[in-house]
Amino acid sequence: MENTLVDKTFRDSNGKIVLAEMPNPPLILWIVASLLTLVFTSGKINTVLDFLANGALFTWAWMELFQGVNYFRRALGLAVLIAMIVYKIQYN
Repeated sequence: MENTLVDKTFRDSNGKIVLAEMPNPPLILWIVASLLTLVFTSGKINTVLDFLANGALFTWAWMELFQGVNYFRRALGLAVLIAMIVYKIQYN
């Protein structure tokens, strides 16, 4: 297999094209906590769920940025980190 930029961007170490994977625990926690914030829309529970959701998404993005299987996944982690920072600066 050639080691071109396209291969490094979209293929993992086994040569398979990887754009999406099964969710890992931080991503599952983010999904669950985010959905629960729609149920508990105010109070301390909402604050805790929002904190958990943001922490889990940050953890997922950080893991993708530094341990992603290809350049696409690493760029996705970086994009999510930047989006989180911009969102927090803009809305807080």
